[in-house]
Amino acid sequence: MNLRQVFDDLVRLETELWNTLDARLVRECGVTLAAFNALLIVSETVNCRVNDLASALAMTVGGVSQSVDRFEARGLLVRRPNPANRRSSLLEVTDAGRIALDAASGIFDDELTIWFTQPLGDHTLNRFAADLEALRAASAHRRADSGS
Repeated sequence: MNLRQVFDDLVRLETELWNTLDARLVRECGVTLAAFNALLIVSETVNCRVNDLASALAMTVGGVSQSVDRFEARGLLVRRPNPANRRSSLLEVTDAGRIALDAASGIFDDELTIWFTQPLGDHTLNRFAADLEALRAASAHRRADSGS
């Protein structure tokens, strides 16, 4: 096994998948994959803060905050005061954001079926998902050990 080839295959597949999903979402419902991801996470996270979104996306707080600014300018998300902590705000999906999320969800699910379920089948896909989960857990453990 060539680990460099595994790395290249993983990164190239992610890039191809992201570009395909992003292009289709923009073309068919006017929302980017980044916006869809953010809307999905915020809609599923109770009292979601920018920090929570950054953690879920494995991105920096600063980068996510700038993205939230753009999504807020487009009317997809809104920041509300956090009653538990005046220094932070809570993110909320707007009505326009819900419409975009609903429109994008079917497209997203269709593409995932094309990219994963069709070529792999359920059994192999379940194993692949378990392997990815193990790799992500190991990554989180390494980050926790290093303090980053």
